[in-house]
Amino acid sequence: MSEYQYYEFLAVDRPLDAQQQAEVRALSTRARVTATSFTNEYEWGNFRGDPNRMMERYYDAHLYLTNWGTHRVMLRLPQALLNLEVAEQYCAGDQVRAWTSGKHLILDLTSEEEEEYWDEDVERSLSAIVGVRTELAAGDLRPLYLAWLAAYGTWERDEDAFDYGEQDVIEPPVPPGLDTLSAPQQALADFLRLDPDLLAVAAEASPAVTTIQDDPRELATWLAELPQREKDKLLLRVVQDQAAQVRMELLRRFRRKPQAEASDVPARAVGELLDAAAERRRERERRAASKRAEEEANRERERAMAREKRLDELARDEEAAWSRAESMIDTKRPGEYNAAVELLKDLRAVAQRGDRLDGFVRSFTLLRQKHLRKPALLERFNRAGLDDPPTG
Repeated sequence: MSEYQYYEFLAVDRPLDAQQQAEVRALSTRARVTATSFTNEYEWGNFRGDPNRMMERYYDAHLYLTNWGTHRVMLRLPQALLNLEVAEQYCAGDQVRAWTSGKHLILDLTSEEEEEYWDEDVERSLSAIVGVRTELAAGDLRPLYLAWLAAYGTWERDEDAFDYGEQDVIEPPVPPGLDTLSAPQQALADFLRLDPDLLAVAAEASPAVTTIQDDPRELATWLAELPQREKDKLLLRVVQDQAAQVRMELLRRFRRKPQAEASDVPARAVGELLDAAAERRRERERRAASKRAEEEANRERERAMAREKRLDELARDEEAAWSRAESMIDTKRPGEYNAAVELLKDLRAVAQRGDRLDGFVRSFTLLRQKHLRKPALLERFNRAGLDDPPTG
């Protein structure tokens, strides 16, 4: 298969003007460019643009995907909604990076894994993931923790992903609600190849999500008390297509919600998380194997009961069964040969069960002699072991 690369950018807070669209279109004549998106696919050659620069200047979200195993998501948020100090708590090597550009914070989340086969079902649309940007802006740090966890989870697939000493790195603040991810968060976790067992272990220290119910009267009073000059600036930003950002900033200030809620469970080291995930995986696989064995035993019992019932029916009229086998053989069709052999195997079992195997041997010998010129049938007889002495 040839090389494949997929690039997608989205402008969420503010669409690109005509000049900006012309600038990004100049980077690729084949790209699909609109006021809010840039999409291109490559099966040969490379994109001339720099995704970092494009995120800093034009776009709020980016997804990059290759068929050699690179999965990358970038998000841009106003620093007023997510500051660098908070984001840096969740940075991990080259897999989770953060930096500032002007008034914005850029997040770069990457998963690398050599893939033997190209996964045709991998998420190739930024729309499924981009919702985590709004969640981060609202103070939900689950997307950042998921990215951090997925980064260190790479260690289970690639022992050279990190230096050995990083097994003692302590996890960042564990946000609430890791056991109840939103759809965009789950899409992000899947895209970054986050192991479900590792996520389940991490979620053990995650408190439940607290639903915030804003009192409309308190909110109205708080807004009324804002200085008039500040209100005018906020209204101007709304008119300038920054309504979503203004809303998030105001709600954050009104709620005074902390960036992360503390957990009562002591912070764990990376090595502890990975060891616990491995143990959980072994136990899950053991239970699954036990369940499969139990189900197979049940199926075997059902098959044995069905066969006993079938043998009982044959025993009531063995002569008719022998005639049926003859009729099948006379068709000279491979499928009927196979059916005849199965019937003869059952007749042999009936005879053995009734201690009348000598009678079966005589009848089968006559049948075999009668059809000596049918090599395909004789080969089936031999494979079925109908001439073999009884066992058990």
